[in-house]
Amino acid sequence: MEDLAHHSGATVRTIRAYQDRGLLPRPERRGRSNVYGDAHLSRLRQIADLLDRGYTLASIKELLEAWDTGRGLRGVLGLVAEVDGPWTDEEADRISRAELDARFGGKPDEDAIRDAIELGVLVPVQDRDEEFLVPSPQELAVAAELYAAGVPLSAITGHLRELRGHVEHIASRFLEFTTEHVFARYLEHRPPTDADATAAATMVRRLRPLAQQTVDAELARAMRLFAHRHLQHHLTANELLLKGEEPCQVSLPPETIRAVERLVGQGNVSAFVTAAAEREVQARTLDALTASHPKQN
Repeated sequence: MEDLAHHSGATVRTIRAYQDRGLLPRPERRGRSNVYGDAHLSRLRQIADLLDRGYTLASIKELLEAWDTGRGLRGVLGLVAEVDGPWTDEEADRISRAELDARFGGKPDEDAIRDAIELGVLVPVQDRDEEFLVPSPQELAVAAELYAAGVPLSAITGHLRELRGHVEHIASRFLEFTTEHVFARYLEHRPPTDADATAAATMVRRLRPLAQQTVDAELARAMRLFAHRHLQHHLTANELLLKGEEPCQVSLPPETIRAVERLVGQGNVSAFVTAAAEREVQARTLDALTASHPKQN
C-alpha cells in the first residue's frame, strides 16, 4: 500500500478510505502480503481525475460500477472532457505588474488589483509576486480602453459584476433549454450508457458555438436599438435647452451623492445619476411591453 501511495500521489489513509467505500478493488493476497497492481494505480488516477472535474465520491462510485459491469466509461469521460474543454478560442496570457500599471495610468492601484483578482480577470502566478495570468486578454483590453476613455476603475469592476450576473442567467437558461429539448434523451440513464454519452459529447461540440452566436446577434440588435434612442434623447434635450427650457432639479440624499462620488468620482455624479435613471426607465418600459404582449400557447 505504501508503494501504491508513492506512485499514485494519494495517501495511505485515502487509499484505505477508497477501499472501504468500494471505490478501489481489494489487493491480491500473496502469502502474508497484499499486492497492488497496475489496475489499482489506474483506478486511483481515474478517481483523482473525476474529483478534479467536480464529481462527488458517490457519483464516482456509480460511474466506476458501470465501468466494472461492462457498460463503459469511455463515453462518459469523453462527455466530461467536452464540457470541461475551452468554450472560446481565446488563449490566456501573462502580464507583469509593471505592464499592468502602465496600461492603467501608470499609478499602482491595490484596490483595483484586488477587485480584478476577485473577479478572475487576473490570477496570481504562484511564486511570481509581480506576475499575473490573464484568462481573457480581450476582457482586460476592454477594461483598459474604458479606463483610457475616462471611466474609473471602480466603475468598470462594478459594471463587470453586474454584467456577469446577467450573462450567468443567460447561460443558465440556455443550458436548461438545451437540456430539456436536446440532452434529456441522452442523459435519462444515470450514469448514461457509453453510446449515449458519446452522442451527447458530439452534440455539445455542435451546439457550443450557438450560445455565443445568439448572444452576439441579440446584443448587436439591442445596442443598435438603445443607442438610437439615447441619441434621440440627447439631441432632443439639447434642442429644449436651446429654446430656453431649464433642466429639472432633483434633490438626492447626501449619503446617496457620497456613495456615487466614491463609485465614479465627483465630476461624474450627474452623468451617472442620469444614466441610472434612463436605464431604470428603459427597463420598466421593456417590462411593460412584455407584460402587455399576449403569450402564445
